[in-house]
Amino acid sequence: MDYKIREVRPEDLDHVTEVEKICFPAAEAAGRESFEERIRSFPESFLVAEADGTIVGFINGAVTDERTICDEMFEDTGLHKKEGAYQSVFGLDVLPAYQKKGIAAALMKRLMETARERGRKGMILTCKERLIPYYSGFGYRILGFPGLSTAALSGTI
Repeated sequence: MDYKIREVRPEDLDHVTEVEKICFPAAEAAGRESFEERIRSFPESFLVAEADGTIVGFINGAVTDERTICDEMFEDTGLHKKEGAYQSVFGLDVLPAYQKKGIAAALMKRLMETARERGRKGMILTCKERLIPYYSGFGYRILGFPGLSTAALSGTI
């Protein structure tokens, strides 16, 4: 399957919002306004996968000097530190019809490469406990919260 990964553009807003609605339950999904702020504040940390001219997945997250993600980071783009030490991952979404084709892994690897090129010390994310083995495959390790519904993970790049 052919697809390309590129930096998000403002005109992608409706598409990424729709992908998020499909991939996450309403209580967990980021809204249109949040994506609009993220696209404006850190497009260099917001990559999309495009197949046949359609966005089929994306990865995004702010840069910070913190070693873990706090809840406020998801909504307050003012906490983004362009020259920060750690690249966070707020979300990694791929439409169901395009899952298990390597797109999510390609998005993660590209963001990791970008973070490395920009001199970041590492990557951070939180995830459902069931996803820990998946992210461990990229070198992430548990920082805290094992046994709860989410875990904080960190990886070197």
